[in-house]
Amino acid sequence: MSEGNDLAQDMDLFSPVTLGDLELANRVVMAPLTRMRAGASGVPNDLVVEHYAQRASIGLIITEGTYPRFESQAFVGQPGIVTDEQVAGWARVAEAVHARGGRIVMQVMHGGRVTHPDTNNGHRVEAPSAIAIDGETHTTRGKQPYPVPHALTVEEAAEVRDSFVTASRRAIEAGLDGVEVHGANGYLLHEFLSPAANTRDDVYGGSPENRARFVVEVVTAVAEAIGAGKVGLRISPEHNIQGALETDRDDVLATYGTLLDQLRPLGLAYLSVLHAEPAGDLVQELRRRFGGPLIANSGFSTVTTREEAVALIEAAHAEACAVGRPAIANPDLVERWQGGHPENEPNGATFYAEGAEGYTDYPSLQLSQS
Repeated sequence: MSEGNDLAQDMDLFSPVTLGDLELANRVVMAPLTRMRAGASGVPNDLVVEHYAQRASIGLIITEGTYPRFESQAFVGQPGIVTDEQVAGWARVAEAVHARGGRIVMQVMHGGRVTHPDTNNGHRVEAPSAIAIDGETHTTRGKQPYPVPHALTVEEAAEVRDSFVTASRRAIEAGLDGVEVHGANGYLLHEFLSPAANTRDDVYGGSPENRARFVVEVVTAVAEAIGAGKVGLRISPEHNIQGALETDRDDVLATYGTLLDQLRPLGLAYLSVLHAEPAGDLVQELRRRFGGPLIANSGFSTVTTREEAVALIEAAHAEACAVGRPAIANPDLVERWQGGHPENEPNGATFYAEGAEGYTDYPSLQLSQS
């Protein structure tokens, strides 16, 4: 392929795009990435502020999953948006990103049954159904088996919905540009969607319509509270992680199809889909049903490369492309990709560690060339 064609492709990936109320300088999106650097208080600290500010040239930063109520904390060191101190910490993050011309939205995440009382400070573990995940989780006291969760009542589910709304309002109060509702990767909202994790026989269980109902209610309530143009939704159909199995393609299409049919009239900012085949029939059908901008994200078992991101945008399979590990290792990822420069290699051993190593110490292009 000629250099001229490469440049034409780059102009697509690096051209501005509007997602609802969000105006992005380019179509590279930083995927939400669990980093566990917020300490026991869940307050974004100086290190967290620096980490996000370093990456402000990415078109849109989506923060790591942030818990909207104490029961929903899934990881040790995960940030929250519950206390005034946490709101103030996120305000510092937003200010630092904006000072460098960036855009940032908060991923609001309820961990569901993917936690333990030793992780969420002794609070109960909540889920659609009283079914434990087969496996162990890292807690403040080491690895422990996942507990059998408390099955939320309809009334308690309404409280959880309201916590998403309160958290979203707090994110806007802190100065972030919007929120992404986390409906993926085996956490609470995904658990409602999955027939393996949701065995309820009430309004939230059974049929695809019923299993989609709670997610519809949460996203609708958040959109009404802060404006649909500031709200995105992340889903991961067929990801089959953390016990949220979806192995029947017909059921997957029925469940997510009815979900997006009901959300379409809201006019959300975007739909973010994590799937191994973002250009495939399922994702593109869900995109059609949603009727709005799509952020594609294929990188979970494999790393999303510059070439893949360029190709996705050039072929019009998505409006933007979310990347994870390259954004971890390259604070100036957009500059590197745009100029065809070498990339830093991510250090997986530090993804879920503490401190600056593997978090804020990856060299920028200027430093690496000096």
